[in-house]
Amino acid sequence: MKKLNKMLLIAVNMALKTIYSIFSFVFPLKADKVTFASYREERLKGNLLYLYEELQNSERDYTFTMLFKKYQSSYLGKVDYVLHLVRACYHLATSAYFVIDDYYYPVYVIKPHKKTKIIQLWHAAGAFKKFGHSTKGKSFGPSVEYLQHVNIHSNYSNAIVSSKEVVPYFAEAFDMPGDRILPLGLPRTDYFYDGKKTSATMAKFQKLYPELNGKKLILYAPTFRGKSHYQESFNLPFDLEEMERHLEGTYALVTHFHPYMKFIRLDRERHKSFVYDLSSDFGIQELMYLCDVLITDYSSVIFEYSLLDKPMCFFPFDLEEYIEERDFYYEYESFIPGPLFRDTSSLVKWLREERFNKEQIHSFRDKFFDYTDGNASKRIVEHLF
Repeated sequence: MKKLNKMLLIAVNMALKTIYSIFSFVFPLKADKVTFASYREERLKGNLLYLYEELQNSERDYTFTMLFKKYQSSYLGKVDYVLHLVRACYHLATSAYFVIDDYYYPVYVIKPHKKTKIIQLWHAAGAFKKFGHSTKGKSFGPSVEYLQHVNIHSNYSNAIVSSKEVVPYFAEAFDMPGDRILPLGLPRTDYFYDGKKTSATMAKFQKLYPELNGKKLILYAPTFRGKSHYQESFNLPFDLEEMERHLEGTYALVTHFHPYMKFIRLDRERHKSFVYDLSSDFGIQELMYLCDVLITDYSSVIFEYSLLDKPMCFFPFDLEEYIEERDFYYEYESFIPGPLFRDTSSLVKWLREERFNKEQIHSFRDKFFDYTDGNASKRIVEHLF
């Protein structure tokens, strides 16, 4: 870390601690206040949305605050981010419950009120790619010097995960006791068990995309590449011309990229009858429900997709580099619940033959979900609120 950046980080940390202390002294903590905060989205989505809806239906009257801010590296974006940090300190000081779904910097540099519950509803199910303290010493991970000034993933009262299987890995990543990591399930998976919502999704899809009715949908959902909010450019790793030539008419390819990914090299106009981006109309849970087969590399969507009893396969074109940069909690090739491909021809052949191993999916699902009942949001509210 350069000397100037180090001095700036120390100054910001001290400023936030001071601002938080002033807010804590001046304003009372509100016992019914729940704040939802995230850097991943600009609005309430995913796990936070489902928990919010469950709290709205509970017998107790809560007041809610939303703190959503995607970081922008422009000058104005940085100024806006500083103002957001001040707002975050106020709501941390006055909220009985502060719920996040990812890394959230202000939480790690303050000393929170002993009556505030800071709940980490991590955005990814299962335990796949290493993250947090597990990546120390990797190029993806935090530097030792940074950790001296920002104790990442500290101050959580509880973290919520999908199964007992992954508790030790989250304990390592968050550097927190395992007994505070609760395998209650992911709220957003409740969607898969809600017949009204899934039926509405299907009706909306058939209305908006009638040309896809009757076609099988392949969901391509690769993992994020890059660090923090700074991504690398991304090229699709397979031959789209070959896929389209052999699969068009039977299949269509639906792409879904990480919310931080912007620089995608894909000529959609050239493949407009085969490749679709439905992300403006459907969230990732809805896309998983709509699609028939998943292609990914290292994305944690594989855990939720296993709940749908649908086939998946893996196209890890940069596996060796990814292991060096970040690594996994399990040995990759023996862990994945589907075949691995490194060339388009083999992938196309597998898709056309449709020889899918459902038993592999079932055992994977049972390992990484203690509950498959659609009541994760309810369990979390009953346990923590």
